[in-house]
Amino acid sequence: MSQHIDPVCQMTVGSDAPKLRHAGIDYYFCCPHCRKKFQANPAQYLQPQVSSLPPASGPFTCPMHPEIVQDGPGSCPKCGMALEPVGATLEEDTSELDDMTRRFWICSALALPVMILSMTLEHAPWVKWFGFALSTPVVWWGGWPFFERGWQSLKSRHFNMFTLIALGVFVSWTYSTVALLAPGFFPKTAHGVPVYFEAASVIVALVLLGQVLELRARSATNSAIRLLLGLAPNTARIVRSGGIEEDIPLDQVQPGDTLRVRPGEKAPVDGTILEGESHIDESMVTGEPMPVAKSAGDKVIGATVNGTGSFLMRAEKVGADTLLARIVAMVAEAQRSRAPIQRLADVVAGYFVPAVVSVAMLAFVVWSIWGPEPRLAHGIVNAVAVLIIACPCALGLATPVSIVTGMGRGALAGVLIRNAETLEILEKVDTLVVDKTGTLTEGKPKLIAVRPESSFTEADVLRFAASLERGSEHPLAAAIVRGAEERGIALVQPAKFVALPGKGVTGDVEGHHVECGRSPLGSGIQVTVDGKSAGILEVADAIKSTSAAAVRDLQGAGLRIVMLTGDNEITARAVAAELGIAEVHAGVLPVDKAAHVERLQAEGRIVAMAGDGINDAPALARASLGIAMGAAGTDAAIETADVALMSDDLGKLPWLIRHSRR
Repeated sequence: MSQHIDPVCQMTVGSDAPKLRHAGIDYYFCCPHCRKKFQANPAQYLQPQVSSLPPASGPFTCPMHPEIVQDGPGSCPKCGMALEPVGATLEEDTSELDDMTRRFWICSALALPVMILSMTLEHAPWVKWFGFALSTPVVWWGGWPFFERGWQSLKSRHFNMFTLIALGVFVSWTYSTVALLAPGFFPKTAHGVPVYFEAASVIVALVLLGQVLELRARSATNSAIRLLLGLAPNTARIVRSGGIEEDIPLDQVQPGDTLRVRPGEKAPVDGTILEGESHIDESMVTGEPMPVAKSAGDKVIGATVNGTGSFLMRAEKVGADTLLARIVAMVAEAQRSRAPIQRLADVVAGYFVPAVVSVAMLAFVVWSIWGPEPRLAHGIVNAVAVLIIACPCALGLATPVSIVTGMGRGALAGVLIRNAETLEILEKVDTLVVDKTGTLTEGKPKLIAVRPESSFTEADVLRFAASLERGSEHPLAAAIVRGAEERGIALVQPAKFVALPGKGVTGDVEGHHVECGRSPLGSGIQVTVDGKSAGILEVADAIKSTSAAAVRDLQGAGLRIVMLTGDNEITARAVAAELGIAEVHAGVLPVDKAAHVERLQAEGRIVAMAGDGINDAPALARASLGIAMGAAGTDAAIETADVALMSDDLGKLPWLIRHSRR
């Protein structure tokens, strides 16, 4: 029985369910009530949605304290950090950044003249009144968010940076105001009672700058998310029973649905081609500029762009299960995470705040009892001095801008970092374990040599072979055709083409009978023309153009390189020798790869593992740091890795190591 989606409640129903014909299309419903609602206003339920992604509003959580969850944005009651959305959305809420930016510029404009005049004309009586007039809006309007966070920290007894900022700013402004309005209460210096209006206003401006920098850095990371989210199409064209086709919102696509992808359209979800063939631009996930040939049985990644062909595909991974959604989730998770050193700073603040307050109280007591007259005034002045000096305005700038910026830079460079701790581990890595196939090599066959017989030229052999192989769907055939095209060989249309499963292909090319098949010696593909051997084509998994330089750079950075591969010893040694890798382990099973990693760790090594396949997943999970090479076809690798390189460029690894160290 065919399955259908109720357009009102989205339930899956059978063909025997109540139905209604609208605009030439039959719609099925779970009950008469849904059918009645649809009949009253079909447009309400058929209008395509803007996106299948979660709405902008939703649960928000604290990066430092994930147990804090609330609806809508706000500040963490424990550490004062801005809460961040749990999910990723196409639209970014910039209200907090806009608000902090506005406060920063206005407060900076007011604080700057206060600071300059306090340094140059501090003894002029009118300067104090000028400072009072300009610093008051800075403190009470610009610094109000910090007062709210500081008060919240006091109520929850989770002291943090904002506790001291609020306390220091409040005390310095309050003391200065009292000193200005009632100077007789305090001991006078040669130039009267000192005030600290410039300190209060500059501290607020600096902390506001820190907030703006952090929010901008977070926005830069979000820009990578939005670019990825923007790649997803809004609708999919479903092929229903009886061959009826219609466009439906993307979030209504279910696993098992048959979808049509027309020329120039984006694949709506991840799946497998059922019928047809085309070339698909997968650069959005792999970085490779050349379209990839696809035919029946090949996997398709959602949001990749179809070329000139049309095909039917079976939806397999939809919604949050698609590769694009998982990439987005990884970046969002990385953005919310915080490094161990930042968690340490949060713990230290819990002790630092009460320590500072205790020292300030001690100063007040000591000066009030043993200080010069007037003792009470001296006690207040020195207690205020302790609080102002301890105000951590530098923390407002430093935490956590560097970590968030580091992850944002990585995302924009095509390097997805799962969490902030990864950046710290990367800096300590001293051993890199690499897979061979797909990591050091292309991971697909490539024509590397043509060895003609004496009566034929390289061009002759390649023209005959590639012209014939053009009609074959075998991966080796595609490698031969690509090799001929790269060498500028003009191909012709073969006649009487016949594919012999397990043996090769035969046909007529330019009036000659040509056969291509595996060489009896097992080395390469033999080409015969009119029954006579014309030559051998060597097809192999070629080393990536970036691998040699990347290995040299990594070794130059002090890393020990170890190759682990399931390939045979001869091939592995040949690749390792060409790349300058001394330590090679061939014929290694997936479980054994993890054991090798564990052995290196037992030696005290900090091990990173780079791989691209399912067979690498156990080792990626076992390593101190897992690096997934490329996004296409590496589901298990991405799930278990800490870093995903969105292209297969190994040259990004040295950049990543240097980036983490910076």
